[in-house]
Amino acid sequence: MSEKTYHTAVVLIPPEECWQPIQAIRRVHDRHVDRWMPHITLLYPFRPRELFDASVAPLQAAAAEIEPFEIILRELRHFRHGRGSYTIWLAPEPVDELKRLQTALQAAVPECDDASRYSGGFRPHLSIGQVRDAAALEALSTSLQQSWEPLKFTASRVSLIWRADPPDDVFRVDRQIALGQS
Repeated sequence: MSEKTYHTAVVLIPPEECWQPIQAIRRVHDRHVDRWMPHITLLYPFRPRELFDASVAPLQAAAAEIEPFEIILRELRHFRHGRGSYTIWLAPEPVDELKRLQTALQAAVPECDDASRYSGGFRPHLSIGQVRDAAALEALSTSLQQSWEPLKFTASRVSLIWRADPPDDVFRVDRQIALGQS
């Protein structure tokens, strides 16, 4: 299967009880707040929704090999894009566990390797906003980091999400796959 679409993804979604401080920032600074729930992207683009049924068994087998683990969102970082625009994100730790999870899932659906093809490979992140210039980046990053309280949660499942075409292009959870053997 080599068909992929930007209408689907495999993500790790923090529990909803952790969303409030993340969404408070995103509502002000993230132009994608209405399209995406808070998440750490693992596979994107992914297979079309009509292929989810065929994708579940290999993803479940891969996820079963990774035991649930604690994630902490403590530090803000950024990506630089062209023309002086930046994405600000929370850096989830432990990076090695997230990379291990992403590698296992990608091995189950090897054509969905886009997230690992960036320079430096897969970089786990939870996007919280965008800014247009370096001065704005510095000011916002400093302000947000000073007021940010580290947030912990357990990564216990991954979600297959999908969206329709505009105007109803909000991502929704289709199904979840548990980590570990239990």
